[in-house]
Amino acid sequence: MSAEILCIGTELLLGNITNGNARWLAEQLACLGIPHHRQEVVGDNRERLIGAVRAAASRCQLLITTGGLGPTPDDLTTEAIAAAFGTRLVERPEVWADIQAKISSRGRPCAASNRKQALLPEGAQLLANPTGTAPGMIWSPPAAAGIQSGFTVLTFPGVPTEMKEMWRATAAPWLKASGMAQGVFVSRMLRFWGVSESALAEQMADLLELANPTVAPYASAGEVKLRITAKAASELAAWSLLQPVEAEIKLR
Repeated sequence: MSAEILCIGTELLLGNITNGNARWLAEQLACLGIPHHRQEVVGDNRERLIGAVRAAASRCQLLITTGGLGPTPDDLTTEAIAAAFGTRLVERPEVWADIQAKISSRGRPCAASNRKQALLPEGAQLLANPTGTAPGMIWSPPAAAGIQSGFTVLTFPGVPTEMKEMWRATAAPWLKASGMAQGVFVSRMLRFWGVSESALAEQMADLLELANPTVAPYASAGEVKLRITAKAASELAAWSLLQPVEAEIKLR
């Protein structure tokens, strides 16, 4: 089981906004014990987005996307994901009704362009958005050559507050129930002064080869860090794996 995060939006590539969504999602995956091997950012371009989705489907079992679910012409995520797997979009009447109700409750007219947000690939499960008009989806496209067995994509809007609420309310419980959540990762960061990264790495060389927990050095201004990360079925079990390694590092 492995996951990837795909963030969509030209504003991210231009540096107009910081990609905080990827960091937050990475933390949530770690809390669920889901290995996360890659992050990617792609602009609002249909063909590049299709290519990124197809490539991810060949590598991972879980793809999480953020952004591109709005009503404007450059919001292409749902359309591109459906096209990547040759699946038609169908309008969900209950979603369109919900969109209209939300917009009307805010005293605004409902633009015709909002209707595109009610389109989902055939067979997709709705990932409801309690506050915004952009719903997401949970979808396992039809099996095909080049797609990982059981590949599933979850889509979220780019608005952080909406994404987080949707994750907590629907996505996290679904991942746990589906069996994709595989325990938990816990990490501990040890900080050192007065030693170089290379010297510290040499002193801990055998520990850097461990598989679980893993140990990795990081250099930053004025200090060197060792990150210890353990994975187990529970947080308590993960800490029990991590603590002897921490004790050995401190001893050395």
